[in-house]
Amino acid sequence: MSAAPAAPPAVSAETAPRGPVLLLSRIGTFCLVELQKLRHDRTELVTRSIQPILWLVIFGETFSRIRAIPTGDVPYLDYLAPGIIAQSALFVSIFYGIQIIWERDAGVLTKLMVTPTPRAALVAGKAFAAGVRSLAQAIAVVIVAALLGVGMTANPLKLLGVAVVVMLGAAFFACLSVTLAGLVVKRDRLMGIGQAITMPLFFASNALYPVQIMPGWLKVISHVNPLTYEVNALRGLLIGEPSRLWLDFLVLAGASALGVYTASLTLGRLTR
Repeated sequence: MSAAPAAPPAVSAETAPRGPVLLLSRIGTFCLVELQKLRHDRTELVTRSIQPILWLVIFGETFSRIRAIPTGDVPYLDYLAPGIIAQSALFVSIFYGIQIIWERDAGVLTKLMVTPTPRAALVAGKAFAAGVRSLAQAIAVVIVAALLGVGMTANPLKLLGVAVVVMLGAAFFACLSVTLAGLVVKRDRLMGIGQAITMPLFFASNALYPVQIMPGWLKVISHVNPLTYEVNALRGLLIGEPSRLWLDFLVLAGASALGVYTASLTLGRLTR
C-alpha cells in the first residue's frame, strides 16, 4: 500500500505574519482584487482617459496661443500637462465610494467586514487600487503630451517619483470618497456630492494657473488643497519647475494616511 500523502505543515504562531507585515499583505491582496475587476471591462481605462486628453489638447492648445495665463519662461502646454495628470487622478478616485456602496448593496462589504482583516487594510487596498488606475491614465496623458511637444524628463528616478505622487494623490481622494460614502450611505447622494466638489477642488488648485494670480481668498483655499501639492510635485519632477518636493511628499503622505484613518472610521456605517 502506498503511504498516505503527508499533511501540509501547520503554520505556527511564530511563523505566521503579524503586525505591519500582515497589514501590508492584506492591503496588497485587496488592491489586487480591485485591479482584477478591470479584466471584465478593459475599456474603462480608455473611456476615462478621454476627458483629460481633451483638456490637454483643446484647452491647452487654445490658451497656449492666446497667452492669457502668465507662466514665465515655461510654455503653457508644458505648465498645464502636470495639472491634467493630477486632474485625471482626481476624477478617477473621487467617485470610488460609489463602488463601496454597490458592494454594500450586493452583500460583499458585509462579508468583508466580519473577517478579522483590519478596516484600514480594506480601505488602503481600495485606495491604492485607485492609484494604480490613475497611474494608467497618467501614462496616457504623458504620451499625448509628448506627442504635442511637451518637454518632460526621461529620468527613471523622477518618473518613479511621479508614479508615487499620482498614487498618493489618488489614494487620498479615494479615501475622501469612501468617507463621504460612509456619511451619506446612498449612491445618488454621493454622486451629487462628488460632482459638486470635483470642479471646485480642481479650480481651487494651481492645475490651470499659478497661485500668484489668484485672489486672496482663493490662495488660502489652494494652500490647504492637497491637489495643489500634487501638482507642485508633478511639475517639479516632470518639467523641472522650482518646488519643495519634501513638503509636497510630506503633505500627500500625511493626507493619504489621514484619509485611510477617517474612511476606516466611517466604513462601519455602511453595514448597519
